[in-house]
Amino acid sequence: MNGNDFVVADSNAIIYLFDGKDCMNPYKEKNLIVSIVTEMELLSFPKITQKELVTFKSFLKECTLLALNDNIKEEAIYIRRKYGTKLPDAIVAATSICSGFPLITADKGFRKITELDLQILEP
Repeated sequence: MNGNDFVVADSNAIIYLFDGKDCMNPYKEKNLIVSIVTEMELLSFPKITQKELVTFKSFLKECTLLALNDNIKEEAIYIRRKYGTKLPDAIVAATSICSGFPLITADKGFRKITELDLQILEP
């Protein structure tokens, strides 16, 4: 397995995957890296059903989960200060940058973070 097999997935990418959106077809065979923030966003959605909760938890067990560490923390602080990004987005971006893998997202707000290897999804 090589580095091309991995991408960091934002929460909207995972939702698109479960919704069967065509924009996720190129990523179905990739190994998804998930920030702890993305995990928290998915599992804390106020209107999530018990069935969805079980499905997401099962899916997340198949992903590589990256917790916060000092490198991600420092990068997130830098991104938030430089770009005024919301803290959760800064942590997701920092996870991508520190892991060295591209970020897949539909959130165009990430475009301003020039350090990112960004792949914008068009649903």
